[in-house]
Amino acid sequence: MWLVSDVHGAVRALRRVADRGGPLLVLGDLINFIDYRTNAGIVADVSGKELVDRFVRLRSEGRHDEARELWQHHTRGREEEMRHAYEVAIEQAYVEICAALEGCEAYVTFGNVDRPDLLRAHLPSTARFVDAEILEIEGHTVGFAGGGVTSIGTPGEVSDEEMAAKLDALGDVEILCTHVAPAVDVLATDVIGGRQKGSEPVLQYLVDRRPRLHFFGDIHQPRATTWRIGPTTSHNVGYFRATGRAVRYG
Repeated sequence: MWLVSDVHGAVRALRRVADRGGPLLVLGDLINFIDYRTNAGIVADVSGKELVDRFVRLRSEGRHDEARELWQHHTRGREEEMRHAYEVAIEQAYVEICAALEGCEAYVTFGNVDRPDLLRAHLPSTARFVDAEILEIEGHTVGFAGGGVTSIGTPGEVSDEEMAAKLDALGDVEILCTHVAPAVDVLATDVIGGRQKGSEPVLQYLVDRRPRLHFFGDIHQPRATTWRIGPTTSHNVGYFRATGRAVRYG
């Protein structure tokens, strides 16, 4: 099986991996709002790159209130117009990225930037949306728990309580697949943004249930990509938009 995470609109690269044949496990964040390396993405397409350049600069300087004010000024008085423009752009992004999986045996869960409803709706017949369930894949028992940690209110965020309930429902598995990292500092902290985004429920599951492997994404520039948590090897398989590489297992 192959694994990717944080695709963020990399349609051609995903199509290339999908053409190898499945099974392909996609661990969330399929669309791209802002690529903080280039500032390209849905926000630039809808609101213009000049606005994105200013927004990203303010955030990178830690001026988050000013960044919020900039966005509010941009949308003030035309909230419905902007909402509709973004709805159209987001749906088109899912049409394009999901089409890259056509013909591939794929298992797809969602990340923090995803709209689970649109992702599920646009997957081809050969791909399956998975969340809070166990599948047998190439003889391995694989559990999936999608979603990101709560942070800025994106559609794919889930609370700690929701994540804990998903993991409890899984029980014991050989391989756990999540979008989020466990709350281990070196795995869950982005060296660029410096913000820790680890999940305590995921860490607790690894400590209690002791799966052999844990695959995840979300952290684009982690301090470490692989870590041992008891007998479990926890491995970050992203950042696919930047690397274009899938991780092979088995």
